[in-house]
Amino acid sequence: MNKSPNPSPQSRSKLDPEKYARLKAEAKAPYKGFRQFFYVAFGASGFIGAVVFLAQLAAGRDVSTALPNFALQVGVVVLMVCLFKLEKKS
Repeated sequence: MNKSPNPSPQSRSKLDPEKYARLKAEAKAPYKGFRQFFYVAFGASGFIGAVVFLAQLAAGRDVSTALPNFALQVGVVVLMVCLFKLEKKS
């Protein structure tokens, strides 16, 4: 009962090629879909925050605090878009 760590050609042929390719891609970049979900979620959160602070700026309320917060939210959105695009390339 000596089992080698490498699968034999027989057991490899039983695995569906599509499933094997998916598993191989997951091994190369673990949790890729999970990270992309968070990029989208944080980007959406930043977008909603940017809309809120843009409305405050348009209304002229607390411009001295709304402007830096708006810039921060826009920065979060830009960062998430860049990270998502970088993730898609690999």
